[in-house]
Amino acid sequence: MNQVDLNSDLGESFGAYTIGQDEKVLPFVTSANIACGFHAGDPLVMQKTIALAVKNHVAVGAHPGLPDLVGFGRRKMDITPQEAYAMVLYQVGALQAFARAAGISLQHVKPHGALYNMAAVNRLLAEAIASAVHDISPHLTLVGLAGSELIRAGESAGIPVVNEVFADRTYQPDGTLTPRSRSNAVIRDKEQAVSQVLDMILKGKVAAVNGTEVPVQADTVCVHGDTPSALLFTETLKIKLQEAGVAVQAYGRNNE
Repeated sequence: MNQVDLNSDLGESFGAYTIGQDEKVLPFVTSANIACGFHAGDPLVMQKTIALAVKNHVAVGAHPGLPDLVGFGRRKMDITPQEAYAMVLYQVGALQAFARAAGISLQHVKPHGALYNMAAVNRLLAEAIASAVHDISPHLTLVGLAGSELIRAGESAGIPVVNEVFADRTYQPDGTLTPRSRSNAVIRDKEQAVSQVLDMILKGKVAAVNGTEVPVQADTVCVHGDTPSALLFTETLKIKLQEAGVAVQAYGRNNE
């Protein structure tokens, strides 16, 4: 039987600002990527989101990003591999403290936004991130864009890796995501997004924006929790996957 993990980027509220529908989305996903304070989130939000994940029996991972609250971590920054290493170490360490206080272990690390996309194509940044994850714990899973440099760097570092695909994003012929600056970057039609996910899981391919087919390995599917239709889409996707005979479950909670 085919199986897949459903993950969502959560804990992205900050201070008086509420972003996303964490409480409503969590019952329908199997893994949560929790912001660590650089691109979004704050200590109280991190603590609250972990508690919500535990309550919903959802595996928890760190979602480190670039230090850019105003840009939500989606703007590229000219950082060195050494800076990337330190940023990841710092942020994962912070979330790890909250996880331990809640009596759980982190399952994975998934970079956020621009850091994620930069590491997908930049081998040196990817290696720095993989090294940071390995040095925190070789049992942590590194989540990266399917078939990307980040996945290859994780494999070289000897840590578990998970290939991620996106339900609501379009793809370029080289397998990268279409930049959000382009009008066709986000899929807003629910049926089109569900069809794309099923093709990636059951057929191992995705249609790029130019119509060509790109091979992909879909271990986990990202569903964004900060869009107005996030709840309805996530619920619908889970139902459609189960109807297609795909088991929806976390890829494993790893203990240190």
